Parts: sequence; structure tokens; C-alpha cells
Amino acid sequence: MSYIPNLRRKYNEEIIPKLTEQFGYESVMEVPKLRKISINQGLGDATQDKKIVDNAFNDLAVIAGQKPVTTIAKKSVSNFKLREGMPIGCKVTLRKNRMYEFLERLIAVALPRVRDFRGINDKSFDGRGNYTLGITEHIIFPEIDMDKVTRINGMDITFVTTAQTDAEALALLKEFGMPFKNQ
Repeated sequence: MSYIPNLRRKYNEEIIPKLTEQFGYESVMEVPKLRKISINQGLGDATQDKKIVDNAFNDLAVIAGQKPVTTIAKKSVSNFKLREGMPIGCKVTLRKNRMYEFLERLIAVALPRVRDFRGINDKSFDGRGNYTLGITEHIIFPEIDMDKVTRINGMDITFVTTAQTDAEALALLKEFGMPFKNQ
């Protein structure tokens, strides 16, 4: 038998029946599920120093367990000393088992390491059932070696779901164990 991540097993055995009962779905296919997790780092200071992008690229690869893609500037903006084609960030998209593994590490290990943590905001839904979480310090992940960090970067983590409404997506993420405040 092949390996199944804990949260995927929890989704199949516990979350599907709970959401079906809560929202009255008639089919298992109606139950919202997590489609992908996108992690994005925008590096504004990368215009002055090329090593910032390389360090962020390596850190994101360690955090996600998958090779990221470097994002490049689409337009030149002289006020920001930005030229078209310059690398200004990196991103990675996680799906299937890697997505569930990352979500479990985020909930169980990384978020509790945030200073003065009281839960994440439940107002960052986009109206179509997707949730974006902003993290100010990438060093909350235990995979990052603190001695090698030269600059602390932030990141945006987007959870893309098949939910039709924000309430369904909130219920799904809450069942996965996301620590929302005000709930």
C-alpha cells in the first residue's frame, strides 16, 4: 500500500462526512476540497542585490520540498529601478501529497512559532472560496537554518479550494485544523 498523508486520510474519513452533514450535500463530489497551495515571495529589494533572489529561492525550496520558479518583472518602472525581465521573486505550487504535508507542517509546527500568535485572520477570503495567508517572517519554518539567514522575507500562502462560498471554505480549513481567531 502506498503512503497517504495524515491530513488526506483525515479529509477522507472525518471531514467529508462532517461537511456533508453541515451543508447538506447530496453527493460526495459536492464536498469542497483543497485543490492546491501556492506560496509566493515578492522581493522588492532584489533590484539592488541579485543574491536576495538566490537566497529566497533556496529557502523556499527547503520550505516547500519542491523547486520554486523565479518570477520576473513584466514592465520597467524607473522609480523602483526595475527593468523588464529582472528577477523579483519566486513562487511554488504544491498539489496532492506535498500539499497535505506542507499544510500539516504549517498548522502543527510553523504557525505556533509566530511571536504573539493568537490565530489567523478569518477575513482573507476572496469571495470564491480561496484563502490567502500572509506571513511576515519565513524563519518560522523549522527547515530554515537560522545561521545562514541574511535577510528575513515574508510570503503569501494561498489555499485554493473547490468551495463555492467563503463559508464552505472556512468550514473546510477549520476542519483541517487551521487556527482561526474569532471562531
